[in-house]
Amino acid sequence: MEEFYSQTLQSFQSTNNERLWLKTNIKLAKLLLDRKDYGSITKKLRELHKACERDDGTDDPSKGTYSLEIYALEIQMYAETKNNKQLKRLYERALKVRSAVPHPKIMGIIRECGGKMHMSEENWKDAQSDFFESFRNYDEAGSLQRIQVLKYLVLTTMLMKSDINPFESQETKPYKNDPRIAAMTDLVDAYQRDDIHQYESVLNNNKDLMSDPFIAENIDEVTRNMRTKAVLKLIAPYTRFNLAFIGKALKIPVSEVQDILGFLIVDKKVKGKINQQDGTVEIEDNSDAERLRAMQEWTSAIGSLYRTVFSDGEGFKMPDVQQINDDNSIAMPFGGVGGPAKGGWGGNQKGKIKGKKTSGMILPGLLFN
Repeated sequence: MEEFYSQTLQSFQSTNNERLWLKTNIKLAKLLLDRKDYGSITKKLRELHKACERDDGTDDPSKGTYSLEIYALEIQMYAETKNNKQLKRLYERALKVRSAVPHPKIMGIIRECGGKMHMSEENWKDAQSDFFESFRNYDEAGSLQRIQVLKYLVLTTMLMKSDINPFESQETKPYKNDPRIAAMTDLVDAYQRDDIHQYESVLNNNKDLMSDPFIAENIDEVTRNMRTKAVLKLIAPYTRFNLAFIGKALKIPVSEVQDILGFLIVDKKVKGKINQQDGTVEIEDNSDAERLRAMQEWTSAIGSLYRTVFSDGEGFKMPDVQQINDDNSIAMPFGGVGGPAKGGWGGNQKGKIKGKKTSGMILPGLLFN
């Protein structure tokens, strides 16, 4: 194929057919990319960029469609070599091209590489947007790559910790029951139900998912999130437990349980201490301290209310005993203050209350013998 394209390009030298020259060179660059001959393709892309530029170095609007195809090839090269700095520069430049009507597959490639770039930056939201646009373009072009990009879209949805099912949109719904995507459908279902055992079962039964390097690189983060949520849910009722107990319940290594709990403690999502010597964890329980503090605040508030009402309130002050004896204006029943009325009350009288002698001020309502 390379020899064929080379012979074709030599024949174009005498015809001066620029359009056919560009198309043939783009196909040759694609062949070099498939062979991962990055040195040769870099030289070829530089030659193609120069052919699509004006004298001042700006893109020629009349060759916008070719420019986008060249950008797509270069973006793919930088994505494969993980040169995110150059990839981001070209990605933003490609999206600004307005003079072209590119084939949907070209835009699918650009958006797919953009999604991978955003994933490497942990920018899940923009990655999801790019993968969705890539899927839509591949679907319009009838490209089989749409299935792979749909898997990336599902993966990004889980990394976003979103509760929205990616198969609910009009574009993706027809593929929900597609056997090629069944494993990812089961995976996102288990993830959204927080079913760690079903999630692990799907991964173990579908080893082909890991054949894609991009999925294999990013699925570990999803698995870590699943296991973290499962650990939090399992330890909720306990204040002391063994690391081996958690590992056995979740079917994960004890070393990973320790790593997850260490992360949760450092992140202050769990208040506790890990004893590595005997493999136990103690969780600090502050509920009793909080209840005691609430009781103290309540007691203090009641004491303050009592002082306000009975000590400081003018309407509740008790008159002095001597003042009552000296104040003749206070009228008392049964003879008044100091009166001799027998069986009455008031004054300094002596009597008995249920057989006991009393003296001094007699309280109301007490009968004397």
